[in-house]
Amino acid sequence: MKKVKAIVITGNGTNCEMETAHACRLGGADDVEIVHICKLLSGEKKLDDYHFLNLPGGFLDGDDLGSAKANAARLRYARTSRGLTLFDQICRFIQEGKLILGICNGFQLLVKLGLIPSLNSSFSQDATLTFNDSGRFEDRWVYLRINEKSPCVFTKGLKNLYLPVRHGEGKFALTSEKVLQDLKKRNLIAVQYSDENCETPVMKYPLNPNGSVEAIAGICDETGRVFGMMPHAEAYLHYTNHPRWTREILPVEGLGVALFRNGIEYIRKNL
Repeated sequence: MKKVKAIVITGNGTNCEMETAHACRLGGADDVEIVHICKLLSGEKKLDDYHFLNLPGGFLDGDDLGSAKANAARLRYARTSRGLTLFDQICRFIQEGKLILGICNGFQLLVKLGLIPSLNSSFSQDATLTFNDSGRFEDRWVYLRINEKSPCVFTKGLKNLYLPVRHGEGKFALTSEKVLQDLKKRNLIAVQYSDENCETPVMKYPLNPNGSVEAIAGICDETGRVFGMMPHAEAYLHYTNHPRWTREILPVEGLGVALFRNGIEYIRKNL
């Protein structure tokens, strides 16, 4: 069987790299490395050697200029010793059919880089993630409805999720109504905040913790291989992570593992 190599980027304020790496291992990755971004910029490490790129949560550059905006500029313009930007390498990574998962700050980064939704592969920024309508940092668990028609590789076979959010800038907003209609038409809205039945998207706080348009909690590109979401899948890997684990009978494996397993199994079958 093909060995799946996953890379988890750290540095400049990232703080969920350990949990994300553990999620990759639980999901079946054969080799998981946590790599500081400086090693990629220096050329000591290169994305070409991996199949699965993880951009974990945290507070990149202290969220100066807005969540992940400074790091988006760094990846797009800072050149490595090989003469390419990391953005060039990421684009090649996508073209080769590999997978990218961005969670929370990683989702913000993908959006600011224009890698999602990337309508017509333009890599222009068509969306943003801005301050929560509540005006404060939200740290709570949310119910999530999965769009089963979405091409998203990571959510295949899933119908609902229950995961925590931890963010101050999680409100998903779009540059135009046309972009929203394109997202809906192409089923790129993969995950939405919902009621506890996980059937109906909700705008009501606190079920929708930030006021995201169309209750959007996660989107993918048209290939389904680049996916970003605000809720922390890597924070629910074991039943003891669940807030009611002492009061409910739960499966040993947390719901978040399924997303990573889907991605890793896709790589094993298709790359």
